[in-house]
Amino acid sequence: MSRPRIVVAGLGDTGLLTAIHLHKHADVVGISAKPGLVSGQELGLRLARPQEWARDYWNHFDRYRKLDRVRTVHGSLAGLDLEKRAVQVVGADGTPSTEPYDALVIATGVTNGFWRRPDLQTAAEIDAEIAAAHQRLAEAATVIVIGGGAAAVSSALNAATTWPEKRVDLYFPGDRALPHHHGKVWTILRGRLERAGVGVHPGHRAVVPAGFGDGLAAGEVTWSTGQPASTADAVLWTIGRVTPNTGWLPPSLLDPDGFVAVDEYLRVPGAPGVYAIGDVAATDPLRTSARGRADGLLARNIRADLGDGTAKRFEPATRRWGSVVGAQGNKLEVFTAGGQSFSLPAWSFLQPWVVRRAIYKGMRR
Repeated sequence: MSRPRIVVAGLGDTGLLTAIHLHKHADVVGISAKPGLVSGQELGLRLARPQEWARDYWNHFDRYRKLDRVRTVHGSLAGLDLEKRAVQVVGADGTPSTEPYDALVIATGVTNGFWRRPDLQTAAEIDAEIAAAHQRLAEAATVIVIGGGAAAVSSALNAATTWPEKRVDLYFPGDRALPHHHGKVWTILRGRLERAGVGVHPGHRAVVPAGFGDGLAAGEVTWSTGQPASTADAVLWTIGRVTPNTGWLPPSLLDPDGFVAVDEYLRVPGAPGVYAIGDVAATDPLRTSARGRADGLLARNIRADLGDGTAKRFEPATRRWGSVVGAQGNKLEVFTAGGQSFSLPAWSFLQPWVVRRAIYKGMRR
């Protein structure tokens, strides 16, 4: 009996892990616009300490041992034929092709600022983009970070601790930042920001200009909440305005906001054999299937639908959890949904065991 064929569209954080779970049970094809994992996590580290960030979050696919039996295709997704069960792809060399499937995993994520885009890129282009953003931030004497989520808090703190001489200011519209985390998390991190010299400015709602997510250009920020305009050598917009990467999909699969509609098993209604996971999947208001590590559950459900085992419901988290600011001083602090924190000391020693072995099941040097 032939093995089922599973196509994973998008090999970001979640798609990559889903492919790793499935490689023993099917012929898996992964399609990616990048030649490796370029994570959307830990923007602050990526900007302030890019070499440290790249060690954990930017790795070529050939480093992942469990991808040895996964065929990876470097190209752009161009369409989906539900009747023929085939994905259309344009390769990095411009050659069109089709990838038939018995099961399809949509894991194409979202576009968010300059650091999360679906553009087809080479490794050299990725390296140059990361280096250029770091250089722009390094050269700025004053920095404004706009937004109240984890990316904003992490960017402000990492900039201030990496370059203590800079003036760094964090502006957000609510009474507190991190509104989707437990209140204790913001209390802890606000104190840390202030001790690092970051100016913390609640109650500031920015007037968003065209092209706000394109880079770190100098400029003026005006506020619809009535405060005087602010200026800086580098303005970083991390306002959570995301666009799902679903332009290649039939509109019938999408919710009114353009995300992929899914049921409690991460199946796409009305599309047999199609599933979605990660930020692109409309699982819940916070789209928690990525942070909630639903990759193992999805792999289980696909196997069940193919005749091996029983499916399990995905239960969304009500609050965000995890690391917010990345490793600091060789210690990684993780916050629970209830606001408690625990630290993993000597992170540079533990990281190969926790991430490379436990999560990715083995990585080459």
